[in-house]
Amino acid sequence: MSDRVRAVRSGWVVRDRVPGPDVDEFAEPERVVEALAASRGRTLLAVQHPHRTPAALAAGLSLVDALDGARDELAHLCRTAYRRVHDVVAPYRVDGPDGTAYGLLCMADPAAVGHTEDVYPDVVAERARVLSGLGCVTSAALLVPVGASELTRLVAGVDAPADVSMVDPSGRRHWLWLEGPGPRQDALLAAAGAHPLMVADGNHRVAAAAAAGLPGLLALVTAGPDLRVGPIHRALVGTGLSLEDLAAAWRSAGVGVEWADVSARPSPGVVVAVSGARALRVSLPSVGVDHAFVESVLLEEALGLDPESPCVHPVTAGVPLDADAVLLIAPVPLEDVLAVHARGGRMPRKSTYFTPKPRSGLLLADLT
Repeated sequence: MSDRVRAVRSGWVVRDRVPGPDVDEFAEPERVVEALAASRGRTLLAVQHPHRTPAALAAGLSLVDALDGARDELAHLCRTAYRRVHDVVAPYRVDGPDGTAYGLLCMADPAAVGHTEDVYPDVVAERARVLSGLGCVTSAALLVPVGASELTRLVAGVDAPADVSMVDPSGRRHWLWLEGPGPRQDALLAAAGAHPLMVADGNHRVAAAAAAGLPGLLALVTAGPDLRVGPIHRALVGTGLSLEDLAAAWRSAGVGVEWADVSARPSPGVVVAVSGARALRVSLPSVGVDHAFVESVLLEEALGLDPESPCVHPVTAGVPLDADAVLLIAPVPLEDVLAVHARGGRMPRKSTYFTPKPRSGLLLADLT
């Protein structure tokens, strides 16, 4: 059996409902703060971001200072919202408007997982500190086998009543079954670990587990069948720039820009900048990854904006009300992601948005 994956030695499975919003739903710290301020009751989100709760902010607590309270909160949630499990893997199914995926929730070796995107070092450091401080993983990375897999067939063949069945806020239904030691578990782990694994979603979680020196991370290994890559756009916030300003700066950088209807949509090699009821069509060079050109040329070179600054927000849907403009970028074809990975390269940060995703918080893994 491959040493890439193994069973969850000790953990907790949710009894009924995950406490609070999905901990992986919010990419920006500001959105985490807003969600925690609006939350009622105890949540996993507060456990993952203890220094961003209203109480911690009022008291001026750092992440390190807030971890004691987070451990207490996690212990309470494990007692009240979860039940203990040992030596299990979890066959998993998710259905939604973006398709169906079958997979296996299990532990994976972070050193045996191939990254697909660059990461933000500060995010990795923060998540590594939380993992080390909690001694528990509350959300799973989404990993894809690089090669034909029997896993989909095995999980699709599960016909027992699910141990967990729920619908998330996005309308996706999730099913989870628990499989203890035995031939069935061995077969599932063998299928999940038969090929090298690539990160589809959770590059920061994988990097954080490695940075924290953890022997494993919680992962959903899936080969689909409906795995797809959605877009991640860039919103410009607080820049004071108008579409006229953007057009002038990009033309000065030698980029083709023309006015377009606000209903225009991006395509490979074409970015659409939207502000209110107006839009620009921006033609990119025919070589390279669109996201890389957006960050290096449209943002840094032409506008003088650091892509990591608070003025640039990755967004997957909708237009933030406070945005000066949103740069709509076409999704990266899955074949391109696989090709970059095969060459040993990485995509730019926040350039791939794989769906459908697992619901965080259904299964927690004890790291102690």
